[in-house]
Amino acid sequence: MTNATIAVIGGSGLYDLAGLEDVEEKNVSTPFGPPSDAVVSGRLGRTRMLFLARHGRGHRLTPSEVNYRANIFALKSLGAERVIAVSAVGSMREDVHPGDIVVVDQFIDRTRGRPSTFFGNGIVGHVSLADPVCADLAGRVFDAAVSLGLTAHRGGTYMCMEGPAFSTRAESRMHRAMGVTVIGMTNMPEAKLAREAELCYATVALATDYDCWHETEEDVTVEAVIRIVRQNAANARAVIRKVVEGLSDERPCACARALDSAIITDRRAIPADVKERMKPVFGRVL
Repeated sequence: MTNATIAVIGGSGLYDLAGLEDVEEKNVSTPFGPPSDAVVSGRLGRTRMLFLARHGRGHRLTPSEVNYRANIFALKSLGAERVIAVSAVGSMREDVHPGDIVVVDQFIDRTRGRPSTFFGNGIVGHVSLADPVCADLAGRVFDAAVSLGLTAHRGGTYMCMEGPAFSTRAESRMHRAMGVTVIGMTNMPEAKLAREAELCYATVALATDYDCWHETEEDVTVEAVIRIVRQNAANARAVIRKVVEGLSDERPCACARALDSAIITDRRAIPADVKERMKPVFGRVL
């Protein structure tokens, strides 16, 4: 086994990661409450894997109810260094067909009221989010998809809306006019928190529909989304396995040093109990 630990956050339709060995479930307590579910820990070849169902097994949590801080905190505290997020999305482009994979590299956050930072309670900091996706990990995901013969698109913007209702037709047309590639409900604030936790983060966005902007396609429905996601769950698992095959201990990116100059607060002014509580996330620089 390598020293690398990679976490997978499964979205709609992906509630487990088949093929793991030495499997055990870990219930993690965090300062932000419980994560979506127990974290499944196991081994895939030589690599340690963590899996967390974003909506909980049985899909119990809406996108707004997901405890994103607890999820990322739990994965980080269990040793995760990289996170692959699997998400169902609507396509906002004619050339991105239902069933395609999009490895996005940008996000627009249009969520409302979701706690989106680990900072606060005596620690003030600002991380760079100009490039919110780890280019190295995203590249590995894209290369894996292509090597498997899957239709994959490298790059693109993910619009994260609040949900849980799908877009109105006017909203869908507006988002399309903004030039976004796909639309979903869950990758924000997940990506922001991953950066604050110094985790590499990449998304396997599974296009399931054309939202409701497309004049000759049916409007998005839950049935259509789940049908496509189930068809592509095997593809997502295959991509993850392929990525893991080529994984190394070293991270040739800046993600692991995202906090180097982020914290502004004088270390002497940070309460001792806050330092201890946030050690899994900020411990390297505190």
